[in-house]
Amino acid sequence: MNQTMRAAVVTAFGDPDVIQIQQLPVPRPGPGEALVDVQVTDLIFVETAIRAGDHGNFFDVTPPYVPGNSFGGVVSAVGEGVDPGWIGKTVTGRTANFGAHAERAVAPATGLVELPPALTLETAVAVSGDGYTALMLEELAPDLAGRHVLITAAAGGMGILLVQLAHRAGARVIAAARGQAKLDLVKAHHADVVIDYSKPGWEKSVLEATDGAGADVVFDGAGGALGATAFEVVADGGWFSAHGAPSGAFALYDEAEAERRGITVKGIRDLRVDTTTATVSAAQVLARAARGNLVPVVDRVFDLEQLADAHRAITSRELVGKALIRIR
Repeated sequence: MNQTMRAAVVTAFGDPDVIQIQQLPVPRPGPGEALVDVQVTDLIFVETAIRAGDHGNFFDVTPPYVPGNSFGGVVSAVGEGVDPGWIGKTVTGRTANFGAHAERAVAPATGLVELPPALTLETAVAVSGDGYTALMLEELAPDLAGRHVLITAAAGGMGILLVQLAHRAGARVIAAARGQAKLDLVKAHHADVVIDYSKPGWEKSVLEATDGAGADVVFDGAGGALGATAFEVVADGGWFSAHGAPSGAFALYDEAEAERRGITVKGIRDLRVDTTTATVSAAQVLARAARGNLVPVVDRVFDLEQLADAHRAITSRELVGKALIRIR
């Protein structure tokens, strides 16, 4: 085995140009860990914000660091206490703290899931990260059957999964996205009402779709001003998740108003593995995907050397669906 590997490195907080491909030493798996020859990795919006230096109060990371979290590949070595039977298996997993955008990565062996026969590795990786969060939101949210459910950033990697989950649960799904191509995508995934939130007064369309009452449940993946507007159209006694921040910040809302109107609000801390009350497992995510309950949409697959371009594509909102990174 080569003692060095190609890896993407965020050399400083800043624009995508701070990402450089470097030769780094191959990491060694410690106790309870596995070393994986990485083939495909996921890329989600929050990683672009972390690279830019945002969300330091949520994620403890300092450059230089190797970004990336969810991956798929083949186990090549294991550390102390890990069953050597993992070696040679094709798996998905998540690193403990970044490090996936590299030819090799170490990860907790307890989080590895062998690739189900029904899924390709790209599909499994595409659904793993967003699917994990989507299922946590499904578990945290109230029963969606018969409810008006508003989903913002509905054509993003996780948004499209939430549209699918809400539809399967029997909700009336209101999907908000930007531009006709994205509206067509969410409509194809069974959104009942589609709204272009790049148009002024889009919130009026939400009220029209709910007979003036507002949405019972809101999954806000947009954040910023769009998220704040989405909060305004939550029905009294409703439920609101402020989990997305592609606008640069999570949705701002008035806590006193939420209390006065009886609105339950969940934030990003409710979705962190170390703080959530949800009991979702990685195996559950892939099992749901294998049954067709979660169908990720991949727009583009970038090579590792194109990671900076992938970051730009996400932040410019040009993707319809997800971006994946091909390592080898």
